[in-house]
Amino acid sequence: MIPPSAFPNPDLATILVANRGEIACRILATIRAMGLRGVAIYSEADRDARHVAMADEAYCVGPPAVAESYLDIDRILEVARRTGSQAIHPGYGLLSENVTFAQACQEAGVAFIGPRPEQIDCFGLKDRARAIAREQGVPLLEGTELLRTEGAAFAAAGRIGYPVILKAAAGGGGIGMQRCDTLSELREAYASVGRLAESNFGSADVFLEKFIVNARHIEVQVFGDGEGKVCVLGERDCSTQRRNQKVIEETPAPGLPQAKREECWECARRLAAAVDYRSAGTVEFLYDADEEQFYFLEVNTRLQVEHGVTEMVTHVDLVGWMIRLALGDNPIAEEPLSLPVEGHAIEVRIYAEDPHKDFQPSSGLLTQVSYPPEVRSDYWVESGTEVTPFYDPLLAKVLVNAGTREEAVGKLKQALAQTEMAGIETNLLYLRQIVAWERFGEGGMTTRALGEFHFEPATIDVLSAGIQTTIQDYPGRVGYWNVGVPPSGPMDSLSFRLLNRLVGNEEGVAGLEMTMSGPTLRFNRACCIALGGAEMGATLDGQAVESWSTIAVTAGQILAVGTAEGLGARGYLVVSGGLEVPEYLGSRSTFILGQFGGHGGRALRVGDVLHLGSPPGDGAVPPSSLAPAVIPVLTHEWEIGVMYGPHGAPDFFKVEDLEMILGTAWEVHHHSARTGLRLVGPKPSWARSDGGEAGLHPSNIHDNAYAFGTLDFTGDMPVILGPDGPSLGGFVCPVTIVQSELWKTGQLRPGDKVRFFLLSQEAANQREKALDAVVASLEGTVALSTESRIQVPTHSGVVKELPQEEGAPQVVFRAAGDRFLLMEFGPLELDLALRFKVQAVFERLRREAIEGVIDLTPGIRSLQVHYDSRVLSLERLIEQIEAVEEGLTKTEEVEVPSRIVHLPLAWDDEETQKAIQKYVTTVNPEAPWCPSNIEFIRRINGLATQEEV
Repeated sequence: MIPPSAFPNPDLATILVANRGEIACRILATIRAMGLRGVAIYSEADRDARHVAMADEAYCVGPPAVAESYLDIDRILEVARRTGSQAIHPGYGLLSENVTFAQACQEAGVAFIGPRPEQIDCFGLKDRARAIAREQGVPLLEGTELLRTEGAAFAAAGRIGYPVILKAAAGGGGIGMQRCDTLSELREAYASVGRLAESNFGSADVFLEKFIVNARHIEVQVFGDGEGKVCVLGERDCSTQRRNQKVIEETPAPGLPQAKREECWECARRLAAAVDYRSAGTVEFLYDADEEQFYFLEVNTRLQVEHGVTEMVTHVDLVGWMIRLALGDNPIAEEPLSLPVEGHAIEVRIYAEDPHKDFQPSSGLLTQVSYPPEVRSDYWVESGTEVTPFYDPLLAKVLVNAGTREEAVGKLKQALAQTEMAGIETNLLYLRQIVAWERFGEGGMTTRALGEFHFEPATIDVLSAGIQTTIQDYPGRVGYWNVGVPPSGPMDSLSFRLLNRLVGNEEGVAGLEMTMSGPTLRFNRACCIALGGAEMGATLDGQAVESWSTIAVTAGQILAVGTAEGLGARGYLVVSGGLEVPEYLGSRSTFILGQFGGHGGRALRVGDVLHLGSPPGDGAVPPSSLAPAVIPVLTHEWEIGVMYGPHGAPDFFKVEDLEMILGTAWEVHHHSARTGLRLVGPKPSWARSDGGEAGLHPSNIHDNAYAFGTLDFTGDMPVILGPDGPSLGGFVCPVTIVQSELWKTGQLRPGDKVRFFLLSQEAANQREKALDAVVASLEGTVALSTESRIQVPTHSGVVKELPQEEGAPQVVFRAAGDRFLLMEFGPLELDLALRFKVQAVFERLRREAIEGVIDLTPGIRSLQVHYDSRVLSLERLIEQIEAVEEGLTKTEEVEVPSRIVHLPLAWDDEETQKAIQKYVTTVNPEAPWCPSNIEFIRRINGLATQEEV
């Protein structure tokens, strides 16, 4: 227990964490577990960081630059004073080994959770640390004192014998160290290492040591009570490094002779005890694997990144020990000098960096992060974390432990397979490959071993992005229409499905959709690809490639996709095995407006890295091409099959309006996108003068759900609603494109002409099944017959009607294409009782879970049923809905949960003004709400002045 006398107020013992990232989260979790209060500091860039949310209090200490925030001693101590913090934990890095900071804490009466300032000072400079080690009889590599001149360095190297290593006297973390194999290399390194040391550590002092070719990096964890007692908590092997930066650490060190292990422990303990070391520290050694001899390297007077593996095998909370000691409770008073070690533990460090690009740091939005269950993960990033370029790229650590090293390695492989980080580049694949490497499995890695490791990236580099290139899969994000999430997916789904089948994929595997122009991509792994849809003139290493054919790509080749200058608007690129991005709501498709799915929830950008999936089978794809009859035919003059409804004549349109809609060659407007395709042509004459309660224009109705591909009259202009379009709206839709024809919307480009022809439900179902068969077999023809077209019907578009009965309103069933059924309740009036009825039917149908029903979307006085007509016929669907509807209670007896939400209302804010101006410019300057929304509201509500609004 911590004695009450250690605190001014034992009920409010407060610890300030002067760090960020995963170590700040780790310390705050320990503080909370100990029943103490934790205070966090953060820079402006870390405002939304996890450690800020974990703290009891958090304070901004400056802008993103560390020198102006996390290294600002005065500001940090001001936060400590303001919060009444009794102690400060510096974590590692930043101020953790800063003598000035430790002294400033001491002078401010705040406990520094770490060694005393003089201990940091004496071990902080490597030459002084070597002198203490020499006094204590700790083995040292042959080397020099501080070098004053180049000549002294050259002479010493000649005496020691090459190779040598030139080291900065100050600092750590592998900075300011360079191996020199010859005199010329030493001459070149002498000035550069000095400059690097000066800029990073404020001292240009350097010295030389003999370089061990087959070296292992072994470090011993010690903990001292500041009064002479020092406990040893085993050793760690940190030899798996790249450029002197640790990547994987483990304990105990595999293959180390027990006698040498214990000798190493004793040297570390003796060295720390010589200065009455206080708190946690690490004594680092180089171990010559050839001579089986260890040599002193340096002392780190702080907690180490890899402290967690020691905790796992000793069952000690090192952070808790540090806090207890700083607050007056000696945690090692009853502990033995060497703590027993149980089992084996391994840690990997996950960095925001691209191993294929010389470990270049990466930054951006992490769209999906998940950690393996049932193992320890120390982390600061989660799904939605923005990784900035300002700080160390360490994101997380994954730690495992088991009875033996072999078991721990197996557990680590599984843990890394279950770890996911998407949105930016990390070294996760690099770590998986190292852990699977035979040499790592054997144990006894040296510090040079990773130099011989060959990383095999399974990636594509985006060298240029095209106008709008996105990742899509088929059928997209289905089943969330009731909460307003559109399906997205490829607009030309037929081309997309055929291409996937051509390269041996399932038809829905994720690929690229390219709008009007395509990207330039460098492939870093051999694979098979295929291009199709609009012809964009692609080249591979400058040589033209065929569309609708398999193309073998080797690692390093560059594919440049050009521009769709002829027919069609969208091209598609698929890869055998697909593109690996996380599923979001069951799909990998990009929804740009929602900022989710695909790669970062957006179109591709220069510098993006795409990950390749594992190809099916053995990955071999035979050279092949699609038969001409199987390739979708593109044109500038389209005929697109539709079904009548949901809204028809004489309710909303006149019969001559429908004849006009079906008889017009509509022109595709230049303001068209995945949300909708605007069409230019004549205006309907309309069957009514206005929308009644629903609005001023005859196209207005109370909100109901839209079907995908429906023709939506927004005023007098028709819009084909696209796969990223709205789920609800207040406009009538006279016809809806059937499933087998929907792919054509993806190839409509501005200026193209479109004619619609009517199909029956039966014909639409037959055409869809015919296309499915072609996609499955890659045989037959996709040119479906138009002989099944029908004449303009004279009925209203209602396929069934249930009359009004006592306690139950009239119900009207309207077909919306071959996949949607729209139910409307009661008269065209805004009636809360009707909304209750809609909700009751919605909830009952949801509970019934009718096979073939994909989702249900309620509107104001309507309910839309999205169903798979290949599984469930329209007639059978209506029968089942009728059975459910009959069993419902009367509307006045329906109860639904309710709540009141108070929101601010902004009628004339800047964004509203921008939206109106955009509408005036691109859609309709004569709309009644233009140019003033306030004036529109005043007029339709009969108010005298705008102030009354």
